Amino acid sequence: MKILYFAWVRQKAGMACEEVTPPDDVRTVADLLQWLKGRDAAHADALSESESLRVAVDQEHADLDTPIAGAREVAFFPPVTGG
Repeated sequence: MKILYFAWVRQKAGMACEEVTPPDDVRTVADLLQWLKGRDAAHADALSESESLRVAVDQEHADLDTPIAGAREVAFFPPVTGG
């Protein structure tokens, strides 16, 4: 699965994207976030504000309880504001 990071999430993670193969017990976006945070300090920092992050699974907005089985792409990005 391809993981995409945008804006300050990308800066903190130190990468724009990566290919990962999560373990079988990673079933939802929330599970994926926890697994990614446990990989290293950069991921833990980048994803530490997970309750404020926005997520897309296969380019569709998603919630933390969205299943990721069969997903090709998951993107994490900060909330967008503007006027």
